[in-house]
Amino acid sequence: MRDFQKPERSEIFSSNGMIATSHPLAAKIGLDAMSKGGNAVDAAITAALMLVLCEPQSTGLFGDAFAIIKSKKAKGIIGLNGSGKAPMALSSNTLLSKNKREIPLESVHSVTVPGAVSLFEEIANKFGNLGLKELCAEPIRYAEEGVVVSPRVSFDWNVNSKKLIGSSEKFYLNSGKPYKAGSLFKAPMQAEVFRKIASHGSKGFYQSEITTDLVNSLKELGGLHSLADFENVKVQYVEPTYADLKDGSTLIELPPNGQGLTAIMMKKMMQFCNIDRFSAGSFERVHLEAEIAKIAYSARNNFIGDPNFSEVKQNVFLDDLYLEQLSKEISLGKLLNHNLGDEFFTRHKDTVLICAADNAGNAISLIFSTFHAFGSGLSSKKYGLLFHNRGAGFVLKKNHPNELLGGKRPLHTIIPAILKEKNGSIMPFGVMGGQYQACGHARILSNIKDYGMGFQEALNFPRSFYFDGILNIERGYRKNIKEKLTEIGYKVEEATIPIGGAQLVRIDSTGVLIGASDPRKDGCALGY
Repeated sequence: MRDFQKPERSEIFSSNGMIATSHPLAAKIGLDAMSKGGNAVDAAITAALMLVLCEPQSTGLFGDAFAIIKSKKAKGIIGLNGSGKAPMALSSNTLLSKNKREIPLESVHSVTVPGAVSLFEEIANKFGNLGLKELCAEPIRYAEEGVVVSPRVSFDWNVNSKKLIGSSEKFYLNSGKPYKAGSLFKAPMQAEVFRKIASHGSKGFYQSEITTDLVNSLKELGGLHSLADFENVKVQYVEPTYADLKDGSTLIELPPNGQGLTAIMMKKMMQFCNIDRFSAGSFERVHLEAEIAKIAYSARNNFIGDPNFSEVKQNVFLDDLYLEQLSKEISLGKLLNHNLGDEFFTRHKDTVLICAADNAGNAISLIFSTFHAFGSGLSSKKYGLLFHNRGAGFVLKKNHPNELLGGKRPLHTIIPAILKEKNGSIMPFGVMGGQYQACGHARILSNIKDYGMGFQEALNFPRSFYFDGILNIERGYRKNIKEKLTEIGYKVEEATIPIGGAQLVRIDSTGVLIGASDPRKDGCALGY
């Protein structure tokens, strides 16, 4: 139990329905859907659509989505991949011929075809109760009437406003300036897009005048997209990956092209390193987690791509004996090389997240993103849909599993998850925050499993993240810990923005619903 004399927040408890999102208005609209006869899936969809308006820097209809669902309408756990593909006319050769060595984040060539709308239609039809028309009603109203900008959204808007250029300036700047907290953001042209989706489903997005606006706008920017690329979008059902943890619980992630395997690898290696022998806020825990992240993320970068194009070496991520052997490479007080190449492994053999559950046993973890803040910073001319930059996740290295090719999905950072306890409890959860997400999954589970934290406490606790040569530390850590990390060779930087943001909902074995929401965002958990 938390200390009620400290400025913290409690978990939310309820008996009928529960939702956790990064914005309170989206959470309310999701909860309203359940109270009107919808289930957890309906709540997650309408909340996701609301977040297009509440957090335009984090997500948009021209985005991708993934979901893990436990539904009373189906057997087992359902995995869905709603990530889009590169345009058929684009390949690594296109950029290599222009002497590019990577895909610029704000280039039109970073814009893959969006898959989220296809996923929303599929799960509404197969696993929801209300249908897309009903689920689009409140987003249509708020797109026209406006959403009051919240503090964290305003912070992000200010930090990233300079990347809004061309058409984006008209739709996402307020007289040329970023929206401030308390100002009203309206998106009337997006209301028209919502209406098309409400009336015609995904065809209203992928095969209509909306599509013509998207393709024409992309072509004007130099893109190689075609109407045919959009007509062929279809969400993919995937078999979730199950990993047994030492306490008997099971972590359920999605397979590549996402980084769910990376989260599994990190959590398993935390176990093999016995990370729980050190205190939760200790120098040793930060150090070990950073070295584990080096190995897990290097494995991701070397081996993960679209499995429809190349075989993914899942043994690198899932074999306990192999992971235990890799863990022995880690020593306290020493640092592994920053870039661990393929030879290391052969030697051994900015996003929104919604979690919801209901008393019928439905549960969902849904993640929905345009990748970096405001995606590519580019938008369509008529409807003002921001183009994501998910294609920046590709590499231009020939014959790499994640090489840019037409019709291929890039490596994705966004990952939903479910934890299943041996007593029958189900916990959909997830972490926003780009590259951090795999590390975030492992860390939150470690907070709960290794350190016995409550669900809200596990989300509140200070974070660190080692990536691309930098160890970022939130201000919640003691100064002497940062000094110790620097002394042994890390390049330590104080995080300029909060590291990630998480949501969590649990159907307890008793049937009680429990929700928690990350204070790094504006959101909350709500139940009824």
